[in-house]
Amino acid sequence: MLFLSLLLTLTLSANAATLADPSSEEEALRYLKEFGYLQKPLESDSEDFSPEEVQEAVRVFQVASQLPETGVLDTDTLEKMKQPRCGVEDPFNQKTHRYLLLGRWRKKNLTYRIHNYTPDMKADEVKAAIQSAFKYWSDITPLKFREITYGRADIRISFHRLGVGCSRPFDGPGKVLAHADIPELGTVHFDEDEQWTEGTYRGVNLRIIAAHELGHALGLGHSRYSNALMAPQYAGYKPNFRLHDDDVKGIQVLYGKNDRYEEDKKEHITTAAPAIFTTPSSPMPDPCKDDLDAMILGPNGKTFAFKGNYVWTITDYGISPLTRIQTLWKGLPGNLDAAVHSKRTKRTYFFKGDKLWRYTDFKLNSGYPKILTRVPPNISAALYWEGNQKIFLFKGDEYWQWDELGWSILQAKKISSLFTGIPGKLDAALTWKNGKIYFFKGDKYWRLNKQLSLDRGYPLSKAERWMQCYHFD
Repeated sequence: MLFLSLLLTLTLSANAATLADPSSEEEALRYLKEFGYLQKPLESDSEDFSPEEVQEAVRVFQVASQLPETGVLDTDTLEKMKQPRCGVEDPFNQKTHRYLLLGRWRKKNLTYRIHNYTPDMKADEVKAAIQSAFKYWSDITPLKFREITYGRADIRISFHRLGVGCSRPFDGPGKVLAHADIPELGTVHFDEDEQWTEGTYRGVNLRIIAAHELGHALGLGHSRYSNALMAPQYAGYKPNFRLHDDDVKGIQVLYGKNDRYEEDKKEHITTAAPAIFTTPSSPMPDPCKDDLDAMILGPNGKTFAFKGNYVWTITDYGISPLTRIQTLWKGLPGNLDAAVHSKRTKRTYFFKGDKLWRYTDFKLNSGYPKILTRVPPNISAALYWEGNQKIFLFKGDEYWQWDELGWSILQAKKISSLFTGIPGKLDAALTWKNGKIYFFKGDKYWRLNKQLSLDRGYPLSKAERWMQCYHFD
Protein backbone atom coordinates (compact mmCIF):
# COMPACT_ATOMS: atom_id res chain seq x y z
CA MET A 1 0.00 0.00 0.00
CA LEU A 2 2.94 2.31 0.65
CA PHE A 3 4.06 2.03 -2.95
CA LEU A 4 0.56 2.30 -4.33
CA SER A 5 0.29 5.57 -2.41
CA LEU A 6 3.63 6.64 -3.86
CA LEU A 7 2.48 5.95 -7.41
CA LEU A 8 -0.73 7.83 -6.74
CA THR A 9 1.34 10.81 -5.61
CA LEU A 10 3.40 10.69 -8.79
CA THR A 11 0.33 10.34 -10.95
CA LEU A 12 -1.51 13.21 -9.30
CA SER A 13 1.13 15.59 -10.62
CA ALA A 14 -0.10 14.90 -14.15
CA ASN A 15 -3.10 16.40 -15.86
CA ALA A 16 -6.30 15.17 -14.23
CA ALA A 17 -7.52 13.74 -17.53
CA THR A 18 -4.67 11.23 -17.58
CA LEU A 19 -5.27 9.73 -14.14
CA ALA A 20 -5.69 5.96 -13.86
CA ASP A 21 -7.44 3.82 -11.28
CA PRO A 22 -5.50 2.50 -8.27
CA SER A 23 -5.53 -1.12 -9.49
CA SER A 24 -3.75 -0.05 -12.69
CA GLU A 25 -1.15 1.82 -10.68
CA GLU A 26 -0.53 -1.20 -8.48
CA GLU A 27 -0.15 -3.30 -11.61
CA ALA A 28 2.33 -0.75 -12.99
CA LEU A 29 4.49 -1.09 -9.89
CA ARG A 30 4.53 -4.87 -10.34
CA TYR A 31 5.52 -4.34 -13.98
CA LEU A 32 8.45 -2.07 -13.08
CA LYS A 33 9.74 -4.64 -10.60
CA GLU A 34 9.15 -7.68 -12.80
CA PHE A 35 10.97 -6.31 -15.84
CA GLY A 36 14.00 -4.82 -14.12
CA TYR A 37 13.16 -1.11 -13.90
CA LEU A 38 12.95 -1.42 -10.10
CA GLN A 39 15.46 -3.99 -8.90
CA LYS A 40 14.08 -6.45 -6.37
CA PRO A 41 15.86 -6.42 -2.97
CA LEU A 42 18.22 -9.36 -2.64
CA GLU A 43 18.42 -9.75 1.14
CA SER A 44 15.13 -8.45 2.45
CA ASP A 45 11.42 -9.10 2.15
CA SER A 46 10.91 -5.34 2.19
CA GLU A 47 10.32 -3.51 -1.06
CA ASP A 48 11.33 -0.14 0.25
CA PHE A 49 11.87 1.89 -2.90
CA SER A 50 12.33 5.62 -2.50
CA PRO A 51 10.06 8.08 -4.37
CA GLU A 52 13.08 9.06 -6.46
CA GLU A 53 13.69 5.44 -7.47
CA VAL A 54 10.09 4.92 -8.56
CA GLN A 55 9.92 8.18 -10.50
CA GLU A 56 13.22 7.37 -12.21
CA ALA A 57 11.97 3.88 -13.07
CA VAL A 58 8.86 5.36 -14.70
CA ARG A 59 11.03 7.82 -16.65
CA VAL A 60 13.40 5.09 -17.85
CA PHE A 61 10.46 2.97 -19.04
CA GLN A 62 9.00 5.97 -20.87
CA VAL A 63 12.24 6.72 -22.70
CA ALA A 64 12.74 3.07 -23.59
CA SER A 65 9.15 3.02 -24.89
CA GLN A 66 9.54 6.25 -26.89
CA LEU A 67 7.11 8.14 -24.66
CA PRO A 68 7.60 11.65 -23.22
CA GLU A 69 10.00 11.26 -20.29
CA THR A 70 7.98 12.92 -17.55
CA GLY A 71 8.44 10.39 -14.74
CA VAL A 72 4.66 10.61 -14.29
CA LEU A 73 2.54 7.47 -14.52
CA ASP A 74 0.05 8.77 -17.07
CA THR A 75 -2.47 6.90 -19.19
CA ASP A 76 -0.15 6.49 -22.20
CA THR A 77 2.51 4.94 -19.98
CA LEU A 78 0.00 2.54 -18.42
CA GLU A 79 -1.30 1.53 -21.86
CA LYS A 80 2.24 0.76 -23.03
CA MET A 81 2.76 -1.47 -20.01
CA LYS A 82 -0.33 -3.46 -20.97
CA GLN A 83 1.07 -4.49 -24.37
CA PRO A 84 1.92 -8.20 -24.72
CA ARG A 85 5.61 -8.83 -24.37
CA CYS A 86 8.51 -11.17 -23.60
CA GLY A 87 9.03 -12.27 -20.00
CA VAL A 88 12.77 -11.50 -19.93
CA GLU A 89 13.85 -8.34 -18.06
CA ASP A 90 14.75 -5.10 -19.88
CA PRO A 91 18.37 -4.21 -19.23
CA PHE A 92 19.41 -2.08 -22.22
CA ASN A 93 22.79 -1.06 -23.57
CA GLN A 94 22.88 2.39 -22.00
CA LYS A 95 26.00 3.80 -23.66
CA THR A 96 25.62 2.83 -27.32
CA HIS A 97 21.85 2.18 -27.38
CA ARG A 98 22.64 -0.85 -29.54
CA TYR A 99 22.28 -4.60 -29.07
CA LEU A 100 22.92 -6.07 -25.61
CA LEU A 101 24.95 -9.28 -25.38
CA LEU A 102 24.27 -11.72 -22.54
CA GLY A 103 26.56 -14.61 -23.49
CA ARG A 104 27.10 -17.11 -26.28
CA TRP A 105 27.34 -20.81 -27.04
CA ARG A 106 30.84 -22.24 -27.36
CA LYS A 107 29.83 -24.21 -30.45
CA LYS A 108 28.03 -23.36 -33.68
CA ASN A 109 26.22 -26.64 -34.39
CA LEU A 110 23.23 -26.77 -32.03
CA THR A 111 20.42 -29.27 -31.60
CA TYR A 112 16.86 -28.46 -30.61
CA ARG A 113 13.86 -30.47 -29.51
CA ILE A 114 10.15 -29.59 -29.40
CA HIS A 115 8.89 -31.36 -26.27
CA ASN A 116 5.17 -30.66 -26.77
CA TYR A 117 2.84 -28.87 -29.19
CA THR A 118 0.13 -26.26 -28.90
CA PRO A 119 -3.34 -27.52 -29.89
CA ASP A 120 -3.88 -24.18 -31.66
CA MET A 121 -1.86 -25.40 -34.65
CA LYS A 122 -1.10 -28.67 -36.37
CA ALA A 123 2.17 -30.29 -35.34
CA ASP A 124 3.63 -29.76 -38.82
CA GLU A 125 2.70 -26.07 -38.65
CA VAL A 126 4.46 -25.71 -35.30
CA LYS A 127 7.54 -27.44 -36.69
CA ALA A 128 7.55 -25.15 -39.73
CA ALA A 129 7.18 -22.02 -37.58
CA ILE A 130 10.07 -23.09 -35.32
CA GLN A 131 12.26 -23.94 -38.31
CA SER A 132 11.53 -20.53 -39.81
CA ALA A 133 12.42 -18.89 -36.49
CA PHE A 134 15.81 -20.62 -36.43
CA LYS A 135 16.36 -19.67 -40.09
CA TYR A 136 16.35 -15.95 -39.23
CA TRP A 137 19.55 -16.55 -37.28
CA SER A 138 21.21 -19.26 -39.40
CA ASP A 139 20.80 -17.14 -42.56
CA ILE A 140 23.11 -14.43 -41.22
CA THR A 141 25.56 -16.42 -39.05
CA PRO A 142 27.57 -19.68 -39.26
CA LEU A 143 25.13 -21.24 -36.77
CA LYS A 144 23.50 -24.53 -37.77
CA PHE A 145 20.43 -25.99 -36.07
CA ARG A 146 19.28 -29.61 -36.19
CA GLU A 147 16.05 -30.97 -34.72
CA ILE A 148 16.16 -34.14 -32.64
CA THR A 149 13.17 -36.08 -31.29
CA TYR A 150 14.76 -37.89 -28.32
CA GLY A 151 17.53 -37.24 -25.79
CA ARG A 152 18.65 -33.91 -24.36
CA ALA A 153 18.93 -31.13 -26.93
CA ASP A 154 20.91 -27.92 -26.58
CA ILE A 155 17.73 -25.86 -26.97
CA ARG A 156 14.52 -27.29 -25.50
CA ILE A 157 11.16 -25.87 -26.61
CA SER A 158 7.84 -26.38 -24.82
CA PHE A 159 4.40 -24.87 -24.16
CA HIS A 160 3.10 -24.31 -20.60
CA ARG A 161 -0.22 -23.19 -19.14
CA LEU A 162 -0.55 -20.89 -16.15
CA GLY A 163 1.23 -22.45 -13.17
CA VAL A 164 1.95 -25.79 -14.86
CA GLY A 165 5.42 -27.24 -15.42
CA CYS A 166 7.40 -24.00 -15.55
CA SER A 167 9.71 -22.52 -12.91
CA ARG A 168 8.60 -19.01 -13.98
CA PRO A 169 4.80 -19.37 -14.23
CA PHE A 170 2.96 -17.53 -16.97
CA ASP A 171 0.10 -15.11 -16.32
CA GLY A 172 -2.74 -16.27 -18.55
CA PRO A 173 -3.82 -14.73 -21.91
CA GLY A 174 -1.96 -11.57 -22.93
CA LYS A 175 0.83 -9.92 -20.93
CA VAL A 176 3.85 -12.28 -20.98
CA LEU A 177 3.82 -14.42 -24.12
CA ALA A 178 7.04 -16.40 -23.74
CA HIS A 179 10.44 -16.42 -22.09
CA ALA A 180 13.85 -18.02 -22.54
CA ASP A 181 17.16 -18.52 -20.73
CA ILE A 182 20.49 -17.21 -21.94
CA PRO A 183 23.34 -19.53 -23.08
CA GLU A 184 24.05 -22.22 -22.30
CA LEU A 185 20.85 -23.12 -20.40
CA GLY A 186 18.77 -23.71 -23.51
CA THR A 187 15.15 -23.43 -22.33
CA VAL A 188 12.47 -21.71 -24.45
CA HIS A 189 8.91 -21.63 -23.07
CA PHE A 190 5.67 -20.39 -24.67
CA ASP A 191 2.45 -19.50 -22.83
CA GLU A 192 -0.16 -22.07 -23.86
CA ASP A 193 -2.95 -19.70 -22.78
CA GLU A 194 -2.21 -17.58 -25.86
CA GLN A 195 -3.74 -18.35 -29.25
CA TRP A 196 -0.76 -19.31 -31.40
CA THR A 197 -1.13 -18.78 -35.13
CA GLU A 198 0.71 -18.39 -38.43
CA GLY A 199 -0.26 -16.51 -41.58
CA THR A 200 -2.98 -14.43 -39.93
CA TYR A 201 -3.37 -11.26 -37.91
CA ARG A 202 -5.41 -13.15 -35.32
CA GLY A 203 -3.77 -14.41 -32.14
CA VAL A 204 0.01 -14.35 -31.59
CA ASN A 205 2.42 -15.25 -34.37
CA LEU A 206 4.49 -18.24 -33.27
CA ARG A 207 7.27 -17.71 -35.83
CA ILE A 208 8.08 -14.14 -34.74
CA ILE A 209 7.83 -14.83 -31.01
CA ALA A 210 9.93 -17.98 -31.37
CA ALA A 211 12.61 -16.06 -33.28
CA HIS A 212 12.67 -13.45 -30.49
CA GLU A 213 13.04 -16.06 -27.73
CA LEU A 214 15.69 -17.91 -29.70
CA GLY A 215 17.57 -14.61 -29.83
CA HIS A 216 17.72 -14.75 -26.02
CA ALA A 217 18.68 -18.43 -26.08
CA LEU A 218 21.57 -17.50 -28.39
CA GLY A 219 22.76 -14.63 -26.17
CA LEU A 220 20.98 -11.44 -27.20
CA GLY A 221 19.26 -9.14 -24.70
CA HIS A 222 16.44 -6.74 -25.48
CA SER A 223 16.85 -3.99 -28.06
CA ARG A 224 15.76 -0.39 -27.62
CA TYR A 225 14.76 -0.22 -31.31
CA SER A 226 10.99 -0.59 -31.41
CA ASN A 227 11.13 -2.23 -34.89
CA ALA A 228 13.79 -4.78 -33.91
CA LEU A 229 12.92 -8.43 -33.42
CA MET A 230 14.57 -8.19 -29.98
CA ALA A 231 12.37 -5.31 -28.81
CA PRO A 232 10.57 -6.45 -25.61
CA GLN A 233 7.01 -5.73 -26.79
CA TYR A 234 5.22 -7.79 -29.43
CA ALA A 235 4.35 -5.54 -32.38
CA GLY A 236 1.94 -7.94 -34.07
CA TYR A 237 1.97 -10.14 -37.14
CA LYS A 238 3.97 -8.96 -40.15
CA PRO A 239 3.78 -11.22 -43.23
CA ASN A 240 7.19 -10.12 -44.56
CA PHE A 241 8.97 -9.63 -41.26
CA ARG A 242 12.70 -8.91 -41.55
CA LEU A 243 15.43 -8.57 -38.96
CA HIS A 244 16.49 -5.10 -37.88
CA ASP A 245 20.07 -3.92 -38.33
CA ASP A 246 20.44 -4.05 -34.53
CA ASP A 247 19.43 -7.75 -34.50
CA VAL A 248 21.88 -8.57 -37.30
CA LYS A 249 24.88 -6.75 -35.82
CA GLY A 250 24.29 -8.16 -32.36
CA ILE A 251 24.13 -11.81 -33.39
CA GLN A 252 27.09 -11.40 -35.76
CA VAL A 253 29.23 -9.94 -32.96
CA LEU A 254 28.52 -13.16 -31.06
CA TYR A 255 28.97 -15.71 -33.85
CA GLY A 256 30.32 -13.99 -36.96
CA LYS A 257 28.81 -13.58 -40.41
CA ASN A 258 27.45 -16.18 -42.80
CA ASP A 259 29.61 -16.09 -45.93
CA ARG A 260 26.48 -16.67 -48.03
CA TYR A 261 24.72 -13.68 -46.52
CA GLU A 262 24.95 -10.45 -48.55
CA GLU A 263 24.29 -7.53 -46.27
CA ASP A 264 21.71 -5.34 -47.98
CA LYS A 265 19.84 -3.12 -45.56
CA LYS A 266 17.14 -2.14 -48.02
CA GLU A 267 16.02 -5.72 -48.64
CA HIS A 268 16.92 -7.65 -45.52
CA ILE A 269 16.89 -5.37 -42.51
CA THR A 270 15.25 -2.30 -41.05
CA THR A 271 17.00 0.63 -39.40
CA ALA A 272 14.40 2.77 -37.60
CA ALA A 273 15.84 4.92 -34.83
CA PRO A 274 15.88 3.68 -31.22
CA ALA A 275 14.61 5.35 -28.10
CA ILE A 276 17.60 7.34 -26.80
CA PHE A 277 18.06 8.54 -23.26
CA THR A 278 18.49 12.29 -23.26
CA THR A 279 20.98 13.46 -20.67
CA PRO A 280 21.70 17.01 -19.56
CA SER A 281 25.10 18.72 -19.52
CA SER A 282 27.85 16.39 -18.27
CA PRO A 283 29.10 13.55 -20.52
CA MET A 284 27.73 10.08 -19.83
CA PRO A 285 30.37 7.49 -18.87
CA ASP A 286 30.84 4.22 -20.71
CA PRO A 287 30.57 1.30 -18.23
CA CYS A 288 32.40 -0.89 -20.74
CA LYS A 289 35.47 1.35 -20.99
CA ASP A 290 35.69 3.82 -18.12
CA ASP A 291 37.34 3.22 -14.76
CA LEU A 292 35.11 3.31 -11.68
CA ASP A 293 34.92 6.04 -9.07
CA ALA A 294 33.29 3.71 -6.53
CA MET A 295 31.16 0.59 -6.13
CA ILE A 296 28.96 -0.55 -3.24
CA LEU A 297 26.62 -3.36 -2.27
CA GLY A 298 24.16 -0.74 -1.10
CA PRO A 299 20.58 -0.18 0.09
CA ASN A 300 18.17 -3.07 -0.55
CA GLY A 301 21.06 -5.35 -1.47
CA LYS A 302 21.64 -3.68 -4.85
CA THR A 303 25.06 -3.33 -6.44
CA PHE A 304 25.67 0.32 -7.39
CA ALA A 305 28.55 1.52 -9.59
CA PHE A 306 29.56 5.19 -9.77
CA LYS A 307 31.37 7.23 -12.41
CA GLY A 308 31.32 11.00 -12.87
CA ASN A 309 27.81 12.31 -12.22
CA TYR A 310 26.15 8.93 -12.88
CA VAL A 311 25.28 5.73 -11.06
CA TRP A 312 23.89 2.41 -12.31
CA THR A 313 22.97 -0.93 -10.79
CA ILE A 314 24.44 -4.29 -11.78
CA THR A 315 22.30 -7.44 -11.95
CA ASP A 316 22.73 -10.99 -13.22
CA TYR A 317 21.25 -9.81 -16.54
CA GLY A 318 23.53 -6.80 -17.02
CA ILE A 319 23.51 -3.15 -16.02
CA SER A 320 20.53 -0.85 -15.55
CA PRO A 321 20.20 2.46 -17.43
CA LEU A 322 22.55 5.12 -16.08
CA THR A 323 20.97 7.59 -13.64
CA ARG A 324 22.27 10.90 -12.31
CA ILE A 325 23.59 10.42 -8.77
CA GLN A 326 21.47 13.22 -7.32
CA THR A 327 18.31 11.51 -8.53
CA LEU A 328 18.87 8.91 -5.78
CA TRP A 329 21.14 10.64 -3.26
CA LYS A 330 20.07 14.27 -3.13
CA GLY A 331 22.87 16.66 -2.17
CA LEU A 332 25.64 14.26 -3.17
CA PRO A 333 28.19 15.55 -5.70
CA GLY A 334 29.54 13.59 -8.63
CA ASN A 335 33.13 12.51 -9.32
CA LEU A 336 33.38 10.72 -5.99
CA ASP A 337 36.64 9.39 -4.57
CA ALA A 338 35.14 6.39 -2.76
CA ALA A 339 31.95 4.95 -1.24
CA VAL A 340 31.05 2.19 1.19
CA HIS A 341 27.79 0.76 2.56
CA SER A 342 27.88 -0.67 6.07
CA LYS A 343 25.95 -3.90 6.57
CA ARG A 344 26.31 -3.27 10.30
CA THR A 345 24.51 0.10 10.47
CA LYS A 346 22.79 0.28 7.04
CA ARG A 347 24.57 3.60 6.47
CA THR A 348 26.26 4.62 3.24
CA TYR A 349 29.40 6.77 3.32
CA PHE A 350 30.68 8.82 0.38
CA PHE A 351 34.14 10.42 0.20
CA LYS A 352 35.28 13.31 -1.97
CA GLY A 353 38.33 15.45 -1.30
CA ASP A 354 38.41 16.24 2.41
CA LYS A 355 34.64 15.76 2.93
CA LEU A 356 32.43 12.87 4.04
CA TRP A 357 28.70 12.43 3.31
CA ARG A 358 26.59 9.92 5.28
CA TYR A 359 23.17 8.64 4.19
CA THR A 360 20.62 6.27 5.68
CA ASP A 361 19.07 4.62 2.65
CA PHE A 362 18.84 7.65 0.35
CA LYS A 363 18.41 10.37 2.99
CA LEU A 364 21.34 12.60 3.97
CA ASN A 365 22.00 12.46 7.70
CA SER A 366 21.85 15.65 9.72
CA GLY A 367 25.16 17.49 10.02
CA TYR A 368 26.69 16.13 6.84
CA PRO A 369 28.87 16.60 4.92
CA LYS A 370 31.70 16.72 7.47
CA ILE A 371 35.41 17.41 7.14
CA LEU A 372 37.77 14.41 7.26
CA THR A 373 40.26 14.99 10.08
CA ARG A 374 41.81 11.62 10.99
CA VAL A 375 42.60 10.26 7.53
CA PRO A 376 44.11 12.04 4.52
CA PRO A 377 41.89 13.53 1.81
CA ASN A 378 41.21 11.94 -1.57
CA ILE A 379 40.57 8.39 -0.34
CA SER A 380 40.65 6.12 -3.42
CA ALA A 381 38.48 3.17 -2.27
CA ALA A 382 36.57 1.83 0.72
CA LEU A 383 34.89 -1.41 1.79
CA TYR A 384 33.00 -2.95 4.71
CA TRP A 385 34.50 -6.27 5.86
CA GLU A 386 32.15 -8.70 7.58
CA GLY A 387 35.11 -10.43 9.23
CA ASN A 388 35.54 -7.70 11.85
CA GLN A 389 32.58 -5.42 11.01
CA LYS A 390 34.92 -2.52 10.25
CA ILE A 391 35.32 -0.18 7.32
CA PHE A 392 38.60 -0.17 5.42
CA LEU A 393 39.79 2.98 3.66
CA PHE A 394 42.43 2.86 0.92
CA LYS A 395 44.80 5.42 -0.58
CA GLY A 396 47.97 4.76 -2.56
CA ASP A 397 49.47 1.54 -1.18
CA GLU A 398 48.07 2.04 2.33
CA TYR A 399 44.85 1.29 4.22
CA TRP A 400 43.17 2.32 7.49
CA GLN A 401 40.66 0.39 9.65
CA TRP A 402 37.75 2.40 11.02
CA ASP A 403 35.15 1.38 13.58
CA GLU A 404 32.11 3.53 12.76
CA LEU A 405 30.48 2.86 16.16
CA GLY A 406 33.48 3.33 18.41
CA TRP A 407 36.83 5.01 18.77
CA SER A 408 39.64 3.40 16.79
CA ILE A 409 43.25 4.29 16.15
CA LEU A 410 43.45 5.13 12.46
CA GLN A 411 46.93 3.89 11.70
CA ALA A 412 48.14 3.55 8.12
CA LYS A 413 49.31 0.08 7.09
CA LYS A 414 50.52 -1.37 3.81
CA ILE A 415 47.81 -3.00 1.69
CA SER A 416 50.13 -5.95 1.02
CA SER A 417 50.41 -6.68 4.76
CA LEU A 418 46.77 -7.88 4.89
CA PHE A 419 45.47 -8.15 1.32
CA THR A 420 48.07 -10.26 -0.45
CA GLY A 421 48.36 -9.74 -4.19
CA ILE A 422 46.26 -6.56 -4.32
CA PRO A 423 47.77 -3.50 -6.07
CA GLY A 424 47.86 0.04 -4.76
CA LYS A 425 46.09 3.08 -6.18
CA LEU A 426 42.74 1.28 -6.36
CA ASP A 427 39.63 2.62 -8.11
CA ALA A 428 37.02 0.85 -5.96
CA ALA A 429 36.44 -2.02 -3.56
CA LEU A 430 33.53 -3.84 -1.91
CA THR A 431 32.50 -6.95 -0.01
CA TRP A 432 29.83 -8.57 -2.15
CA LYS A 433 26.81 -10.69 -1.25
CA ASN A 434 28.87 -13.93 -1.41
CA GLY A 435 31.07 -12.63 1.42
CA LYS A 436 34.12 -12.25 -0.84
CA ILE A 437 36.08 -9.02 -1.29
CA TYR A 438 36.57 -7.43 -4.70
CA PHE A 439 39.16 -4.81 -5.64
CA PHE A 440 38.96 -2.83 -8.90
CA LYS A 441 41.67 -1.02 -10.85
CA GLY A 442 41.22 -0.06 -14.49
CA ASP A 443 39.56 -2.97 -16.29
CA LYS A 444 40.95 -5.54 -13.83
CA TYR A 445 39.46 -6.86 -10.63
CA TRP A 446 40.82 -9.15 -7.91
CA ARG A 447 38.75 -11.44 -5.66
CA LEU A 448 39.75 -12.44 -2.14
CA ASN A 449 38.06 -15.19 -0.16
CA LYS A 450 36.92 -14.88 3.44
CA GLN A 451 40.42 -15.80 4.62
CA LEU A 452 41.73 -12.80 2.61
CA SER A 453 43.60 -15.04 0.17
CA LEU A 454 43.54 -14.24 -3.54
CA ASP A 455 41.36 -16.66 -5.48
CA ARG A 456 43.01 -18.54 -8.32
CA GLY A 457 42.66 -17.14 -11.83
CA TYR A 458 42.49 -13.45 -10.90
CA PRO A 459 42.64 -10.67 -11.99
CA LEU A 460 39.83 -10.82 -14.54
CA SER A 461 38.10 -8.25 -16.76
CA LYS A 462 35.68 -5.91 -14.98
CA ALA A 463 34.01 -4.99 -18.28
CA GLU A 464 33.22 -8.59 -19.20
CA ARG A 465 32.43 -10.11 -15.81
CA TRP A 466 30.67 -7.21 -14.06
CA MET A 467 29.38 -4.94 -16.83
CA GLN A 468 28.80 -7.87 -19.24
CA CYS A 469 30.46 -6.02 -22.12
CA TYR A 470 31.45 -8.90 -24.35
CA HIS A 471 34.05 -8.44 -27.08
CA PHE A 472 33.93 -11.57 -29.18
CA ASP A 473 36.08 -12.26 -32.24
